[in-house]
Amino acid sequence: MSEAERESMAEDGASEGTLAGRIEAILFVAGEPVRADELARALQVTPKELEDALDTLRDEYDFNQRGFCLKRFGHQVQLATRALYSRDVVRLLQPVQRQSLSQAAMETLAVVAYRQPVTRAEVEQVRGVKCDYSIQSLVNKQLIQEVGRKDALGRPILYGTTDTFLSHFGIASLEELPPMPERESEQKPEGETPELVP
Repeated sequence: MSEAERESMAEDGASEGTLAGRIEAILFVAGEPVRADELARALQVTPKELEDALDTLRDEYDFNQRGFCLKRFGHQVQLATRALYSRDVVRLLQPVQRQSLSQAAMETLAVVAYRQPVTRAEVEQVRGVKCDYSIQSLVNKQLIQEVGRKDALGRPILYGTTDTFLSHFGIASLEELPPMPERESEQKPEGETPELVP
């Protein structure tokens, strides 16, 4: 078989099978989140065609309670183990625990997540301590990123969360973040003064 014939067969093969099956194959091999626009470009389909196929896959996986599910993290999509079966996977593989974030890093990340875009100085004002190390650590872990510069003296860097942040916490968008807890002072009825402890 000539090289031209092989190339022709490869091109013909690209249009065989269902779009959902082609998406599944790519996500399975990728093993990590893939940007939806890159997926559409690779499959040579429109964003609408891609979204319809992703919805079909998600519904099929959910209806049949397949071992994996389709996860969306911002503009990215990924095949992931269904939580229902996670204990079985852990028992077999006994994975090494992912290094958890320190308390300082978690507090810094929370400030960025809820107040973004935010500068380092604004994070430090909320936390009351220096945050250089925590911010650099979160940038290195790709949980936060530079999103611009504030129009102020010195034009400080503004930080915001990333799609990796969404993936890390298993949420599709920032709208899924739990509401901020009310401050104690905000919970007291107007005009009521706090009791003084002797």
